[in-house]
Amino acid sequence: MNLGELVARNARTVPNKEGVIYGQARYTWREVNERCNAVANSLIAAGVKKGDKVAMWMSNTDNFVFAFYGIVKTGAVVVPLNFRLAAPEAEWIFDHCDAVAMLFDAEFSQAVQEMAPRLSKIKTYYSGGERLEGCTPLAEVYASGKTSDPGVSIDEWDESEIIYTSGTTGRPKGAVLTHHNQMVVVTTVCSLVQIMPSDRIFHVAPLFHSAELNLYLNPGTYMGATHVIMKEFSPQAVLETIQNERITQFFGAPVMYLFMMKVPNFDDYDLSSVRYFGYGAAPMAAEQVKRMIAKFKTESFFCLCGLTEGGPGGVALRPEDQIRKAGAGGTYIVNMETKLVDDKDNDVTEPGVVGELVIKGETTMKAYYKNPEATAETIRDGWVHTGDLGTMDAEGYITLVDRKKDMIITGGENVYSKEIEEALAGHPAVSQGVVIGVPHPEWGETVMAVVVPNTDMSLTLEELKEFLVPKLADYKIPRILQLVDALPMNVSGKVLKFKLRDEFKDTAA
Repeated sequence: MNLGELVARNARTVPNKEGVIYGQARYTWREVNERCNAVANSLIAAGVKKGDKVAMWMSNTDNFVFAFYGIVKTGAVVVPLNFRLAAPEAEWIFDHCDAVAMLFDAEFSQAVQEMAPRLSKIKTYYSGGERLEGCTPLAEVYASGKTSDPGVSIDEWDESEIIYTSGTTGRPKGAVLTHHNQMVVVTTVCSLVQIMPSDRIFHVAPLFHSAELNLYLNPGTYMGATHVIMKEFSPQAVLETIQNERITQFFGAPVMYLFMMKVPNFDDYDLSSVRYFGYGAAPMAAEQVKRMIAKFKTESFFCLCGLTEGGPGGVALRPEDQIRKAGAGGTYIVNMETKLVDDKDNDVTEPGVVGELVIKGETTMKAYYKNPEATAETIRDGWVHTGDLGTMDAEGYITLVDRKKDMIITGGENVYSKEIEEALAGHPAVSQGVVIGVPHPEWGETVMAVVVPNTDMSLTLEELKEFLVPKLADYKIPRILQLVDALPMNVSGKVLKFKLRDEFKDTAA
């Protein structure tokens, strides 16, 4: 099996079933397959060969699905880009990945036209909008009538995707994944969150991201489910769509759930069709998990805690553990081994002792594209080193406490931000809060809390300290409090702590 064959199989077995819904547009699996084939045949006619790299700069639309599966049907390797990248950031990836063709949304037309003369490797362009000089509109591709299967022989060990990491430190790195990786991810996810042919999967989180793409789009296609796609996250629109389309599976970053819970008439919406709500891509404090379960009136939540380099893969927290293990990343999943190691790669087995999370399994990446040094540093003895620090309890549940690069050392003591952030989340005035270390002339670093306060509520440093004293050791309590309107986040919902550290680096000087 391979990713393109999943679509072709659905066209044969459930041709008249709804496959993709986007806005007012509804496509059966036969129509989805025909559009994917049209894209594939056009790329092949333009000279795209098996193993070539083809880039996508597209938002969550029906075109994304047709382009993604159309590319893999050619045997080429699809490179989906973050649609929020600035033009210079996107241009670097287009060049680095050696793309020979690009498919892009209309909103990127100007940026693409400006960078095109510098992208000498790219010979073919497709636009999701109107005809531009040197670009073929996708609408013309779909209308071409060339909808037969391209007939390219694809092996499961052939490369299928290059997913670039978010690049929060230095240049992003491209994780190379194979069709085999994704077939194992597909079966893993279907068994874990019980995706079924009858499911209606709601895609609001970005499809270019490994989580939504590989944990929900591909498994849903494997099962012949129905994909409902929304271009942009809007809390109220999400609730309306869940109700109106009778959504059964939904995945979102924790911040999405926090915003949805703030919708004034939240309780008016019928969300009973959803069998499982998934969350992940960023940590969620235990107190927030409990609030979420109370608000949604269900414990049918999954925490999926993984990383792009894992396929993605990592650990999961199942519905029955949501309350008793709230805040934990979870425990092992099928087809994946996980453990904690120290700085010398020795196993950390004692409960409560901090180690680095490492993972191993058939879903993990082949390598970083054109980066053998980073590959050798990340994959050691078959284990992918995640850079996440965590502890394991006596039952084998892992709780992440920090990123290695985010750990704070103050007065010689190691401080892990998640423990403090968990405590912060319990304060009634805190809507969102993160903890960073900022340089200190005497202590090396000192602990700083950056908080988005709840509307119409105030918070002072002294009030925060008073609240935290019974909960944390003295050296862990923030010495500095900064109130902000919003936290800087990437599209996956992860807070960009390096931006906060840079902004507030002189605060304690």
